[in-house]
Amino acid sequence: QVHVVESGGGLVQAGGSLRLSCSASGSIFSFLTMGWYRQAPGKQRELVAVITGGGSTDYADSVKGRFTISRDNAEITVYLQMNSLKPEDTAVYYCNVRWTYQFESWGPGTQVTVSS
Repeated sequence: QVHVVESGGGLVQAGGSLRLSCSASGSIFSFLTMGWYRQAPGKQRELVAVITGGGSTDYADSVKGRFTISRDNAEITVYLQMNSLKPEDTAVYYCNVRWTYQFESWGPGTQVTVSS
């Protein structure tokens, strides 16, 4: 069983920064992908950023140039550095860990609120 937990959410003013962390523990020693998704009220969950086990990254167009995903090679941990935050970035941010093509796990989510 793989347990995923996020941290680092909070309330910030527009233009500010936050750093989210996601750690996976349990029966996992490597991963195919780890990604951040977000869901705003009344909207579908969307991909924000993803990093592969090989270190390749991809971002949603709406966050390119503002958000950076990175990983800790010593742990199954990824980070999402969010700069120049906008009110439209307000959402619950979820971490997804996929360790095989068949298995994935989600964290419970962390709230990010950006005030104007």
